Amino acid sequence: MQTQVLSRVVRTPMQRVMKRHPTLRLCLEPLLLESAAAGEHNFINLIVDVVENARFRVEYCPSTELELFKPVAQDVFTLTHMKHPPSGRGLVFRRVYHYPFWQIDQTAERWDWDVAWAKFDPPDVPTREAQRFSGFWKKRLFDGACDHVEQAGYIYVPLQGRIRDHRSFQACSPLEMLRATLRHANGRRVVATLHPKENYDAADLAALEALGEAHSHLEIGMGDMVEHLQRCDFVVTQNSGVAFDGYFFGKAALLFAKIDFHHIAVRAEMDHLAASFKAVAQHRPNFDAYLWWFWQHQSINAGRDDAREKIAARFRRFGWPM
Repeated sequence: MQTQVLSRVVRTPMQRVMKRHPTLRLCLEPLLLESAAAGEHNFINLIVDVVENARFRVEYCPSTELELFKPVAQDVFTLTHMKHPPSGRGLVFRRVYHYPFWQIDQTAERWDWDVAWAKFDPPDVPTREAQRFSGFWKKRLFDGACDHVEQAGYIYVPLQGRIRDHRSFQACSPLEMLRATLRHANGRRVVATLHPKENYDAADLAALEALGEAHSHLEIGMGDMVEHLQRCDFVVTQNSGVAFDGYFFGKAALLFAKIDFHHIAVRAEMDHLAASFKAVAQHRPNFDAYLWWFWQHQSINAGRDDAREKIAARFRRFGWPM
């Protein structure tokens, strides 16, 4: 099977008449590339079906070679996995926290995806369908753990990486976020966990140890996400996907960074943090409606019959000749 990638989003519609068939160039990491080329990746198989039906040629290439594709020919489109596209005719695809949900957009930055700018309106969501959908995925993902939930009097803070850095999409550094949580815990314990796939250097660990020595109500650990989501009062994080999982447990989130699933979270206002912490402690959004809207309505469910149609719609959204 011939293969080549689609181009990144062009804001204006592209001409549909071309001298030769357009090419989709799929730029992937080694293991994903091997799986895709062998036809073993369901979502990529769907993408290939869609673009081949639109008379694209498809080719696969390692994402390490992205820099070789600047500038890209007018009839060559690129699709990258989680990495910034190499040109204005490139798009990005990424799993939306759990399989089989995916998104296709023009940037690798989730907080600038279409869904992040969309308006969530709970009354527009079919109530029974949302409850059924949420119940199915609670069982599928967490095997009944969502049925045993309490508030045990502590704040759960899943940390990510670079905890001493304040990056542009963050309200403050993760370390300052943890300090703020300790200041505004209002009698609650604070349980902060390290990310198992992040590397924390000696300075990071020393800073956390110093906080632990200064604050007796701080506990630092690793893992046990499901248990903490069952028992915490609410989640405080920059933009960890753990907060999204917390929605299945009915746990509100206070976010210190931009992200795509912000709609039912409380945003940390650095000049009014006491009010932010008070708000999240009382926050009870419609979690079922949001999960349905975010996944079933805004994302691409690769397990549904309409997946190909949604993939084609995303490509059309960004001007690709479908």
